[in-house]
Amino acid sequence: MFDAYHPASPAVLRSGGLRAGLALLAAITLLGILRGPAAAQVFEPETFTLDNGLQVVVVENRRAPIVTHMLWYKVGSADEPRGQSGIAHFLEHLMFKGTDSLAPGEFSDIVARNGGRENAFTSLDYTAYFQTVAKDRLELMMRNEADRMHNLVLSDEVVVPERDVVLEERSSRTDNDPSSQLWEMVRANLYLHHPYGTPVIGWQQEIEALDTEDALAFYDRWYAPNNAVLVISGDVTVEEVRPLAERYYGVVPHKPVPERIRVQEPQQWAGRRVELSSPRVGQPSVSVAYLAPSFRTSRLAEMPERPYALQVLSEVLGGSTGRLYRSLVIEQGLAAGAGNSYDGSSLDGTHYTFWASPRPGVEVEAVETALRAEIEAALDEGVTADEVREATTRLTAQAIYARDSVGAAPRIIGAALATGSTIEDLEDWPNRIAAVTAEQVTQALRDLIDPARSVTGILRSEPTT
Repeated sequence: MFDAYHPASPAVLRSGGLRAGLALLAAITLLGILRGPAAAQVFEPETFTLDNGLQVVVVENRRAPIVTHMLWYKVGSADEPRGQSGIAHFLEHLMFKGTDSLAPGEFSDIVARNGGRENAFTSLDYTAYFQTVAKDRLELMMRNEADRMHNLVLSDEVVVPERDVVLEERSSRTDNDPSSQLWEMVRANLYLHHPYGTPVIGWQQEIEALDTEDALAFYDRWYAPNNAVLVISGDVTVEEVRPLAERYYGVVPHKPVPERIRVQEPQQWAGRRVELSSPRVGQPSVSVAYLAPSFRTSRLAEMPERPYALQVLSEVLGGSTGRLYRSLVIEQGLAAGAGNSYDGSSLDGTHYTFWASPRPGVEVEAVETALRAEIEAALDEGVTADEVREATTRLTAQAIYARDSVGAAPRIIGAALATGSTIEDLEDWPNRIAAVTAEQVTQALRDLIDPARSVTGILRSEPTT
């Protein structure tokens, strides 16, 4: 998928490395590709809401005696105050620095001593924390996670060194990676006004200025039970979860949380092109990104079927059997890889991206010409009913695998609920995908391809001598 070529994708993990991060993103992206036979349900979750506003979702999965406990806050980098880019991700790091009852790092030590694993990540629209542990350790995780929801303790002694850790993270993941540098510039040019053009990790000079007061202000503003969703998946029932949730999360006070006010993109009049050359580039590439609707914005525009059509389009054109790979890689022999990506799970508008990487000895321009020719051919010819049917069949298999994973349900459900979708939207997914027609897919492509709402990114390998 495209993210594999652009590690600066819009989600930043606290730790675990790039491979873990991409695996998580792939799981989250399943939100956009779950589908199955008509009338089928996906996770069959049960949900309830505590008096303080915390929504709790439980998904039973009896494949192993373990649980994944994942807490989602409905706040991400796009909610940051102007001039404080990176504060959402910085606070995510600081959430591991202790409370009135836990010393810095003690929560992580407890997880490790009990044989669990944990991590956290920040994206454009949400921030999440999770632990996967044996079933009998669930209460311990709930007690400590609820504790840091309202008892975080910060001081300059822990904040300043952690800011250096974040700066080093930015240096290693973006500043020293040409593909990440280019993708950061593509996003900044694609979103002219909307905060989605700002990197989740933040701009370096603004990260350097963040301090303890900034972190506590962001924490006090957004971290509240009524601005969070708790999703628990595994060998557990809602009857077992409810009393624990009431005992530990139910005592956290409800508090006012501001409305998420986002600016909208203005009319865009001209396409943009950004290029980066570096001797550190091992694999050149070309990408073309277009602004696209998300599930939420499509509903607001009274075109709720549009993102489902775009998901089918992404499978028809992309994937190992899609048109782009078949033409550019197999038939023409110009590219080492080719594909496209679309993820509609964002609070505001999103983007749809086509990409290709040339084979050794092939110029980037030749691959770009071939990529645009395939897009033009799809515009002229449209997609067929057979292609739509085959795409749905392939993706149905992925939905089955998603149900097998104890971690997939919390990730998919949490991302959906944090970006304006509902459990009913998720569970009805198979039926909505089954209703997509070839005409809808073709029209979605034709509405998408607007050169004035696009950015072309070129990554070149520069000779070292």
